[in-house]
Amino acid sequence: MRRDTFLKSLAIGAATAGLPLSALAGSNIKMMIPANPGGGWDGTGRALGRALLESKAADTVTYENKGGAAGALGLAQFVNASKGDPNAIMIMGAVMLGGIITGKPAVSLSTATPLVRLTSEYNVFVLPANSPFKTMKDVIEQLKKDPGSVKWGGGSRGSTEHIAAAMIAREVGVDPAKINYVAFRGGGEATAAILGGNVTVGGSGYSEFSEYINAGKMQALAVTSGARLKGIKIPTLKELGYNVEIGNWRGVYGAPGITAAQRKALTDLLLKAAKSKSWAADLEKNNWTAAVLSGQEFEDFVDNDFASLRATMVKAGMI
Repeated sequence: MRRDTFLKSLAIGAATAGLPLSALAGSNIKMMIPANPGGGWDGTGRALGRALLESKAADTVTYENKGGAAGALGLAQFVNASKGDPNAIMIMGAVMLGGIITGKPAVSLSTATPLVRLTSEYNVFVLPANSPFKTMKDVIEQLKKDPGSVKWGGGSRGSTEHIAAAMIAREVGVDPAKINYVAFRGGGEATAAILGGNVTVGGSGYSEFSEYINAGKMQALAVTSGARLKGIKIPTLKELGYNVEIGNWRGVYGAPGITAAQRKALTDLLLKAAKSKSWAADLEKNNWTAAVLSGQEFEDFVDNDFASLRATMVKAGMI
């Protein structure tokens, strides 16, 4: 090690060794959930909060929901209000990347600090229980006849279910620009619209619809995974003859302007929570796949996924 590098490392160690953990990354976590209550990000955030408390990685967790624009409104509030705050974290994921591509918000995700990717999940398309359609084939036949008559309900523009709907349209020879996609500010709103029969077909993460599927209030059509989900008898789009596969992931970012030591401390808290019994139970309950990445690996993943999503959306005719 070069002498100047060695001396610099000693200085950093001396500066942080005497500080309590709360000076690096607080035990009182403030979580921004950039979506309305009841959706996938909200469920992930609340589950993470429970895991932080159970694992004693945090003493308290407070939540703030700010939905809209695929998370861009919550991102803007988080970035502007939390600069340098080592206690602040924000739930995010693939949906936010898609929203940034389509919406081009003024606040960049790169302003915030990448911490950890937590989970991966696939979407499921469903029909309201009283739908005149029974299968995905029925939906596709109607889509071919009159694209605008099929209302696809889901998360914000650029969400993975929006991209999947555009991919399905392109796959069956329908102009993706003609799909009638109804974007909702959160999973709770989308669920209500589906249950009320206000959309033709709905899409979201399986965990958001599972209780309604099991209760017979929604009829599952297909999942966007490459293979069937474990323990679930729902065919994949590929099984049905549509070459469409797209996954959803969720992670956590920290505030802008935190130090390297604060970033590491926050990352360690999250990794500790991800090893808790509470988190393991929520993974199983929601059929989430553990997909933990941190540090430079997570940062590189976000950059690569952003490019991949953009390419997919261009191919699907969305942009």
